[in-house]
Amino acid sequence: MGDTTKSAQKRKYIIEKAREVFASKGYKTVTMKDIVDACDISRGGLYLYFGSTAEIFMAVLNSEVDEDDDEAIDRALKNDASAGDMLALFLKEQKKTILKKKNNLTFATYEYFSENRVSPADNPIRTQFETAVRIVERLIENGMESEEFYCEDPMGCARNLMYVIEGLKVTSSTMGITEEMIDRELMYVLKGLVPYEAEY
Repeated sequence: MGDTTKSAQKRKYIIEKAREVFASKGYKTVTMKDIVDACDISRGGLYLYFGSTAEIFMAVLNSEVDEDDDEAIDRALKNDASAGDMLALFLKEQKKTILKKKNNLTFATYEYFSENRVSPADNPIRTQFETAVRIVERLIENGMESEEFYCEDPMGCARNLMYVIEGLKVTSSTMGITEEMIDRELMYVLKGLVPYEAEY
């Protein structure tokens, strides 16, 4: 039992250190040596857990999706705040992620997926995206029930909003983006949904 726990802790440590390396250098240029150096372990020690940088990167991405989808949705919706306030909070968190420069995996993620095919069922980015769409859809539906929002297609609106957010993440990593630009794009998407100026 102790060996299993120690092994799990070591694996987790490697994933955490590797995340820092990928966030700093992207995906394509990272070598096993980079990760060995970051973890301060032997090459053999690393190969006990992972066989390649691709394997490590997928473990990093999967560690970001460490909870059950329905649990994440329920937690996001268990709040006494209005649907509008909850949507504003959700967008505020998304905006923080878009603007985050340090420790950001966006660029590495897009480098990885430009080189590797991953089935939809095994794609942690797709899982995160679909969970976020379901959260937004539920918030919109709750807002419709409380007459805060009007929307003919909650799922379509939620999906469109998340596609815009994903695009803004890439734009932030590749071209740079300001907070004002993010606000403008999000408000444009929400115009047909929110009958009042939501602050986020």
